[in-house]
Amino acid sequence: MKKRLAILTLAFALVFALTACAGKTETETTPADKEQVEVTDSQEDKTVTEENTENTNTEEASDEEAEAPSEKPVLNIGTLKGPTGMGMAQLMENDEAGQSAIDYNFEIAGAPDQIIGKIVKGSVDVAAVPSNLAAVLDVKTKGQVQLLGVNTLGVLFIVENGQEIQSIEDLSGKTILASGKGASPEYVLNYILKENGLDESVAVEYAVEHSEAAAKTISGDSQVSLLPQPFVTSALLSGESTRIALDLTSEWEKVTDGSLLPMGAIIVNKAFAKENPEVIEAFMEEYKASVDFVNENPKDAGLLIEKFGILPKAALATKAIPNCNITLIDAQTAKPSVQKFLEILHGFNPKAVGGQLPEDAFYYEAH
Repeated sequence: MKKRLAILTLAFALVFALTACAGKTETETTPADKEQVEVTDSQEDKTVTEENTENTNTEEASDEEAEAPSEKPVLNIGTLKGPTGMGMAQLMENDEAGQSAIDYNFEIAGAPDQIIGKIVKGSVDVAAVPSNLAAVLDVKTKGQVQLLGVNTLGVLFIVENGQEIQSIEDLSGKTILASGKGASPEYVLNYILKENGLDESVAVEYAVEHSEAAAKTISGDSQVSLLPQPFVTSALLSGESTRIALDLTSEWEKVTDGSLLPMGAIIVNKAFAKENPEVIEAFMEEYKASVDFVNENPKDAGLLIEKFGILPKAALATKAIPNCNITLIDAQTAKPSVQKFLEILHGFNPKAVGGQLPEDAFYYEAH
């Protein structure tokens, strides 16, 4: 009996041991208890390698996320060849080098009508245009564009082949060959002549294009001409006896009690400006730095101006920069001069400013 009991006891112990081992093996393969698993050296190396690889991949992903630059805001800009676009030369260079805070898309047009449609449709966010065209677009878009600032002051000069004209009064009895009929140059010249009592004693003839007037000046066919930059500089470089006789910016200031002559403007899509005030602020800061660079470094700026096709030759640009009055004056600061300018143009021809003068909402105000 005792022998039989001993055999049963031994059998029970064996069954218990086997059951316990089976339970332990199942538990050890459970991921939650992986630390307690007894493995061979090769298995351990494999497990450690996998863990390290996973940790490395995670760390690399985190580093890539940390180092990845934040996406830049995009700004579509339309500008013109000539003085209106020259101040953007360094801005274009920095954008090309990836050094700007904004991702700029530049479109450089030869004439305003090439970008007007895009401004109206809103596919261009910011545009550099003649100041009176800014007013026209304000009307045309029913207030959907705003003036960001003035980027070019007077670029008009009386150029003479000779030495007779030393003051505005010396124009009396002369015939001026001009360009820009039906546009700002005509109205600026007429206003200055009128305010000096010369509107009856000075004859003005108009060439079809600026280049035609410049060519006749260079050839000597015209003794006295009204030209804008950079055609003035082109004439000076080519004509042996050609010189600047009068700066109409100075003459304008004399007859307007010191008002500036705001001939070039920066406008912005009103909805874009409202939704992206920080982008506009950053743009104005970078643009101002570019304008300063152009004015202070005409030789280097000339190279960039040629590079981006704003003017055909660097030498021409370098020579023209000092007389192009490139600037950047914010809308609120420039407002009195712009209003005066548009009022005078409206007096000559209401259509020159769109038929009506802009309201206060036309002048962008930073918030």
